[in-house]
Amino acid sequence: MERKTKSGFIAVVGRPNSGKSTLLNHLVGEKLAMVSKKAQATRKRMNIIVMHNEHQLIFVDTPGIHRKEKLINEFMLEEALKAMGDSDLILFLAPVTDKLDEYKKFLALDQGKMVKHIILLTKIDHVPKLKVLEKLGEYQKYQDEFEAIIPFSVNKKVGKKALLDEVVKYLPESPAFFDTDIMTTDNIRDIYKELIRESVFENLSDEIPYESDVTIEKIDESDEMDRIYATIVVEKETQKGIIVGNRGEGIKRVGKFARQQLEIFSQKKIYLDLHVSVKKGWSKSRGSLEDQGYIF
Repeated sequence: MERKTKSGFIAVVGRPNSGKSTLLNHLVGEKLAMVSKKAQATRKRMNIIVMHNEHQLIFVDTPGIHRKEKLINEFMLEEALKAMGDSDLILFLAPVTDKLDEYKKFLALDQGKMVKHIILLTKIDHVPKLKVLEKLGEYQKYQDEFEAIIPFSVNKKVGKKALLDEVVKYLPESPAFFDTDIMTTDNIRDIYKELIRESVFENLSDEIPYESDVTIEKIDESDEMDRIYATIVVEKETQKGIIVGNRGEGIKRVGKFARQQLEIFSQKKIYLDLHVSVKKGWSKSRGSLEDQGYIF
């Protein structure tokens, strides 16, 4: 008897900095999603494709669920809510050290009621086993809400097969939606943008990243080398000064880290031409946000 294949979309949600991108890079075995210790690094949805026993699992990386007044934050929340509403299953990331407050907020969302969800209890290597058991016990009072709860650790490589096996149960029978050889539906320009933006997050002080973005001006591709011409966009002249740094040390540091990550991803040499531009109030203007690729 021929086995039916399944394919479907799984929205990966949770509070900012709950480890969504780290999880997805682990599942796919490549660095595709932006990872940063700073919260709210992910701004847009990104499809990351995992093949599991001939089934196609399309995980949707989303911005952290949060509410703030800035227009860019409104866009990020809307992205997360859309992903949840459009998916076949929701994967809610719950760090084991968190209280259940974030989960209660998630349950209050309409999308949380419409689509079935699994709780992934993450970072279990950070606490003793007894604490993991205690946390599992706390979630049992909500057992009628979720389909399953799975302890998981990226560092210890615990829970991957259990997670993928469980996810497949809730996907519809369908042939693959995308080529089974690809790992993401994002184009190379978007991935390069995110890797450069991650370098800004990792190498500059806290006040810079949240009012910065990256524009890819041009990419010249060849078999041996990609030449990338990019601009870091900020809102204030003072921010530009911090990025450039004394004698250009800041932008050199950002460029070096970005180039290393780009070469790891592309598996070829990268020439990166990086500049900084001031666009006042870009994160607060709908027109400017759309110019940067954030479409409401």
